[in-house]
Amino acid sequence: MNRLQVRRFAAEDFPVYRRWYADPLLDHQLGPMDDDWLDSVLTDPQQEAWSAFVAGQLVAVIGLSFDPETNFWVITDIAVDPARRRQGLGRTALQALLTHPELAGRKHWRALVADDNPQSQAFFTALGWQRLGTPTSDDPFWTYVWHA
Repeated sequence: MNRLQVRRFAAEDFPVYRRWYADPLLDHQLGPMDDDWLDSVLTDPQQEAWSAFVAGQLVAVIGLSFDPETNFWVITDIAVDPARRRQGLGRTALQALLTHPELAGRKHWRALVADDNPQSQAFFTALGWQRLGTPTSDDPFWTYVWHA
């Protein structure tokens, strides 16, 4: 496989990314995708998205949100091109993001995973992230933590 590269999400990534949401599984887990999302990641300093590319093709997008109460960056979503699932791109993109020079100062990370998403739960467990708490009716997400 060609080397994966990551950079901040840009408006020109959006048309390809938005098409991924025609996939029913991706749309169910992370959708819907709309222009409000794009506006948020391009203008809100507490929200970010990072794009991962292989050979110039967008293969994954990772969403981040800063939690000022805990001083953690929270991974809110990892989307992989539905045509490229099960190739290790989510893992490779996350590892590239966590070691990206621009993010070197970010030492504390969390990930939020829906209770009905066992694939993502297994993903973070396999990567050695520690699972905390149990989902509740007020907060239906598992929380995983990792420290650089």
